[in-house]
Amino acid sequence: MNRRDLADFLRRSRERLRPQEVGMAAGPRRRTPGLRREEVALLAGMSADYYMRLEQARSTQPSTQMVAALARALRLNDDERDHLYLLTGHRPPAGRQCGEHVRPGLLRLLDQLTETPAQILGDLGDLLAQNAMAEALFGTVCTVSQHGRNIVWRWFMDPTVRGAYPAEEHDHYSRLHVADLRAAAARRGNDTASTTLVNRLRAASPEFAGLWDLHEVGVRRSSRMRVLHPVIGPIELDFEALLTPSEDQQLLVFTPPPGTENVAHLELLRVVGREQFA
Repeated sequence: MNRRDLADFLRRSRERLRPQEVGMAAGPRRRTPGLRREEVALLAGMSADYYMRLEQARSTQPSTQMVAALARALRLNDDERDHLYLLTGHRPPAGRQCGEHVRPGLLRLLDQLTETPAQILGDLGDLLAQNAMAEALFGTVCTVSQHGRNIVWRWFMDPTVRGAYPAEEHDHYSRLHVADLRAAAARRGNDTASTTLVNRLRAASPEFAGLWDLHEVGVRRSSRMRVLHPVIGPIELDFEALLTPSEDQQLLVFTPPPGTENVAHLELLRVVGREQFA
């Protein structure tokens, strides 16, 4: 771990970013060029004290998960991300490491979507980023346990996730998740990451194992869905997935059907979200 160069690289990367590029207001009394340390820490999901120690070259070695979070927060491109890994004493991710690094362009697009729920997912179903509206709609996602932020894993292993959807639609969503995962695994050539996830799911969930054996395949690009929100009640949304050219990441946008009561429900969700994150 090269603490001195790491500290310099983090500081200069932070100073190059404008608050508007990450969805923050510049404010009238901003003395620091670029982002403040506290703002980078907030975007990366770490304590401000630990990030300060990183920039002061006196921190312990960050984990690979923390390095990935820093790369996302600082909007690093692939070369800059790899350099960050090397400075922290880690080997850069090899090949297609979905779930590790979100493309800066996708993050900038996500930052612009403030009026509707939106998420960025890796091709295997890892939730990489979401805006405040999506968090108000779906809640936070655990990232501690293995596959903890993977939406397929959580659908089959966390009963509380299914509680947000009508019971009569659970089988439908189960088949959609499995078919989409099979398509992604085939695109990857059944690499280590996809094989590990599938094997763990087969061992842990008889339901998943049975659906996997059906060999259904399909990429979920658009649909209509109903979410049972604990505060605002049922809300119906149109779901649209925008794939990157390599199909390894996708931006999910959730919008209410025009001219329906769901438009008012989404406006109520904005109020709930503002109160939740105040």
